[in-house]
Amino acid sequence: MRMRRKKNLNEKLLALNNLIIAKSDEKDYRKAAETPEYIDFSELFGNNNPVYLEVGCGKGQFVAEMASRNPDINFLAVEKSDNVILAACKKCEALPNVHFLNSGAEYLLKYIKPNSISRIYLNFSCPFPKKRYASHRLTATHFLKIYDTIMQKGAEIHQKTDNRQLFEFSIEHLSDYGFTLKNISLDLHKSDFEGNIVTEYEARFSSLGFPIYRLEAYLK
Repeated sequence: MRMRRKKNLNEKLLALNNLIIAKSDEKDYRKAAETPEYIDFSELFGNNNPVYLEVGCGKGQFVAEMASRNPDINFLAVEKSDNVILAACKKCEALPNVHFLNSGAEYLLKYIKPNSISRIYLNFSCPFPKKRYASHRLTATHFLKIYDTIMQKGAEIHQKTDNRQLFEFSIEHLSDYGFTLKNISLDLHKSDFEGNIVTEYEARFSSLGFPIYRLEAYLK
């Protein structure tokens, strides 16, 4: 069920000072990347601190907590849903080290410079369970190519999901691409992992008894 569009949504989005609205008119994301509109992170954040990227930030609970705990890290959170990103932006209004990009993940190469991201978070991405939609999964090979381009040397991808099929798909595609995997957990909340920040989806699925899967991946 889709969320009802909020009243005066466009006006509310335009009034936010921590939001970059990036809606490309080019339907082909590959062609869109040929005319880049790179975000100047030093200008945006007012410093040269490392930039962490969350792809599909939802209502912003994770990025808000991460930014609060790590004031020396800059966070760019990506969300394509206008309704959802509005709530996330409002949650982070008081955090100077958080900005949001209102765009689909496939357009990241248009807006983010190569070799500029120090870490990527993929938290509870849509699993697209039907095989014919597998290319929409955020760990499909064409997305990994995008991440590879924008990640700095030694940067990591951190993924969490409640969906075992997506997790297995991610392990397969990350490994085939050349990523090395570490800190793999098949039941995060029963592991000894410290410092976990619970997202909205994570709290819901965990309360229903679903195990939470987690991994970290990096290119040598």
